[in-house]
Amino acid sequence: MKKLSMDELERVSVEEFKEMDKSPIVLVLDNVRSLNNVGSAFRTGDAFGVEKIYLCGITGTPPHRDIQKTALGATESVAWEYCLNTMLAMEKLRAEGYQICALEQVDRSIKLNDFTPEKGKKYALVFGNEVFGVEEEVLNACDAVLEIPQLGTKHSLNISVSLGIAVWDLMVKMEQF
Repeated sequence: MKKLSMDELERVSVEEFKEMDKSPIVLVLDNVRSLNNVGSAFRTGDAFGVEKIYLCGITGTPPHRDIQKTALGATESVAWEYCLNTMLAMEKLRAEGYQICALEQVDRSIKLNDFTPEKGKKYALVFGNEVFGVEEEVLNACDAVLEIPQLGTKHSLNISVSLGIAVWDLMVKMEQF
């Protein structure tokens, strides 16, 4: 066994990435304060070929060195848009036919492992503030709220970890690989 070199990985260029078909997933960051989490969202979005990232409210936007440090250039490949508030982004996404799902712990959440995305549907995944989570108004406007089951004492995952788990799960279930 040997590690693959960058040439052997056959990565696409930024231009090729922009032209390729994307997965039917959009990420929505609802007042995410950590620029490292924003950068991580871009890097994960690039890895899974998401359509777009919406940066809402106080969420930082590129260019910023702390975003770039984690994104490793993914801000150049992944489409993004800033919205003053998350509800504006959700209205736009709903009009474009997206099913909107927040990742949060609520009384009527659906365990991520029990969620089955519908074939042919597009999904927007909403991730909230590191301290306060997804805004109440936003939660109430979602089509579903998904929860990543956890066993430990903290019952909390970093946004970048939650985002990676959720996108991977949907990609596998939607047979995008």
